[in-house]
Amino acid sequence: MSSSGKRGFSVRRLVLGAMGAGLLALTAPAARAQAPAAAPAPAPAPAAGGGSNMIETIRNRGTLICGVSTGLAGFSAPDSQGRWSGFDVDYCRAVAIAIFGTDQNRVRFVATTPQARFTALQSGELDMLARNTTWTLSRDTSLGLDFPATSFYDGQGFMVKRSLGVTSARQLDGATICVQPGTTTEQNLSDWARSNRVTIRPVVIERQEDNVAAYIAGRCDAYTTDASGLAGVRSTQQNPNDHIILPEIISKEPLGPLVRHGDQRFADLVRWVHFGLLAAEEFGITAANVEQAATADQRPEVGRMLGRGGDLGQMLGVDNRWLVNVVKILGNYGEVFSRNLTPLGLQRGPNALWTTPGGLQYAPPFR
Repeated sequence: MSSSGKRGFSVRRLVLGAMGAGLLALTAPAARAQAPAAAPAPAPAPAAGGGSNMIETIRNRGTLICGVSTGLAGFSAPDSQGRWSGFDVDYCRAVAIAIFGTDQNRVRFVATTPQARFTALQSGELDMLARNTTWTLSRDTSLGLDFPATSFYDGQGFMVKRSLGVTSARQLDGATICVQPGTTTEQNLSDWARSNRVTIRPVVIERQEDNVAAYIAGRCDAYTTDASGLAGVRSTQQNPNDHIILPEIISKEPLGPLVRHGDQRFADLVRWVHFGLLAAEEFGITAANVEQAATADQRPEVGRMLGRGGDLGQMLGVDNRWLVNVVKILGNYGEVFSRNLTPLGLQRGPNALWTTPGGLQYAPPFR
C-alpha cells in the first residue's frame, strides 16, 4: 500500500503483439495534457436514395440495412449459425416490421466497429445504426446524423477480477485499464482520472473482443466500458463470479439508434417505434394480447396506437397496424428488455417506465 493508503499497482510494459494495441500513460493530474480528439470529419452528402424518402427506398430494396456491434452479449451478437439477437437487434427488426408488415427477417445486419460506425452510416452503407452508441452534443451536431430516441440509459463502469481485492474504483490508483479508442469511454476515463486525482495507465485496444481478451489474460488490471457492456462480458465468462463490476458509475451514457440527416419521416418512424414499444408496456399490451387489444380495447389512445382510428401509421409512412405487428412479434419494451438484458443480471433502473420511481422511459401521447 502507498503512503496515501491507496492500493498500489506495479508499472508494467505491455506488448500486445497481434492485437496491435498501444499503451498510453495517463496521470491525474497529468504531467502533460491529453491531445484533444480530432474534430469529426464533415458529413458527406446523403447517398443516392437516402436523402428524401428512405422508407420507400428500403421498401423497394426489400431489406433494411442496420449497423450493429461486432458482438456484445445482450445487445447484438451472432450465434454459431450467424443469426443475430439482442436488444439493439430487436430495434432493427422492429423498424423493419413497421415498414414491411409481419416479416422480421427483412433486415441485413452489418457489424461495425466504433471507428467505422459513423462513416458507414454517413456514406449510405447503412440505413440506420443500432449499436450501443452514446448521444453527445458533438455527435448530434457535426456528423450529419440524428439520434431519434434514447432506447437505453447507461453509464460507464469498471470490472475487475475478484482476486484483485478491489471494491472501489478509487482503489485503481496506478492500475492499467483496458479501453477502446474512438469512444466516449476513452475520454470519460481520462476526465474521471483527472477529476479524482487517480493515476491510471490506459491500454488502448481497438477491438472490443481484444480488450476483453487482454483483461482476461491479465494484461490489464481492469476493463472499462458501459455498465451494460460489462454485464454482457461477465455473463460470457467461464466463471462469471470471478469478476465484479465496481459500484461507481462515472458518466451518463444515453444510448440509442442513429439515422442520417435529410429524411425527417424516417427519423420519425425510428423515434416512434421506440415510443410505441414504451406505450405498449405502459398500457399493458403484450405479444400475447395485442391482437385482442387491437379489436376490443376501448381506451381511445390504445385504439389510435393500434390502428383503429387517426391514421397515425400513415403519418409515419407505414400501415396503421404497424405497432400491432411489432408488438405481436417482438413484444413491448419490457418484453424486449427481459428477453435480452435481464439474463445478464441487468435491472431496469432508469430504463423503467416513468410510472415507476426512478424510471425515465416515457412516450409522448399517441394523438
